[in-house]
Amino acid sequence: MSKPAFAILGSRAVLAVGGEDRVAFLQGLVSTDVASVGAAKAIHTAFLTAQGKYLHDFFIAALGDGFVLDCEAARAEDLKKRLSIYRLRSKVTIDMRPDLAVAAVFGAGGAQSLSLASEAGAAGPLDGGVAFVDPRLADAGARAILPADSAAATLDAAGLTARPPSDYDRLRLALGLPDGSRDLVPEKSILLENGFDELNGVDWDKGCFLGQELTARTHYRGLVKKRLMPVEIDGPLPAAGTPVMLDGKDAGEMRSGEGSLGLALLRLEAVERAEAEDLALTVGEARLAPKKPGWASF
Repeated sequence: MSKPAFAILGSRAVLAVGGEDRVAFLQGLVSTDVASVGAAKAIHTAFLTAQGKYLHDFFIAALGDGFVLDCEAARAEDLKKRLSIYRLRSKVTIDMRPDLAVAAVFGAGGAQSLSLASEAGAAGPLDGGVAFVDPRLADAGARAILPADSAAATLDAAGLTARPPSDYDRLRLALGLPDGSRDLVPEKSILLENGFDELNGVDWDKGCFLGQELTARTHYRGLVKKRLMPVEIDGPLPAAGTPVMLDGKDAGEMRSGEGSLGLALLRLEAVERAEAEDLALTVGEARLAPKKPGWASF
């Protein structure tokens, strides 16, 4: 899509974290540097188990005197509950914000329409809310957290065209960007198999965070044997979780998809063999053609 557009993401919700200890509270829990968040910068981050397995990922932006977290709507209450476990005596508030909506802004010139700088994570105020370039990858466009009753009007006034969320989903899939628990399995997935390192989702210099030990060990010992990759699908769209096969052997697992595009967690050895021997990766009745994202270093 070339013209700038927006889609209201009903699959997303907003959680507000306030209080004077909010930075220190989140800093010890999540994988990126919360201290860097401010009026001009937003981040994408992950919240892990103590064993380094995925629980949640979300965007953090500054709004007013606190933070707003752009997270999965279906799992927002779980995120709130899990964060609250660690609150203890910290001076922190954690509240759902149903009055706020999340929108994706995409297409050429989308970030500029919101008066944002071009680099990933660049943020700025927007009509009682906040907008920011996707901190993972500037090519993914921007996001906006706005009052729900006026979000569409605000983005329309910025010269953006309303589109269905599926249009944004196709862009996300083509770029190889995971979408929460649609692509990562809570309490099982690890960040580095899903590109979080290259997508600004892990800060190796920020200090300790929950689950850091396993994440760092995986990184420094080069233990990543699978990667989430965009795939072109020739055949019916497979359900998430369907095994991917190569020559009758397990080669990975299907994740989210839309039409002929999808993401699959694939064994790198199997992808290399398929290319070298001109073999087909199959999933159900479909054939998959993996595409390495331009941002990926594997």
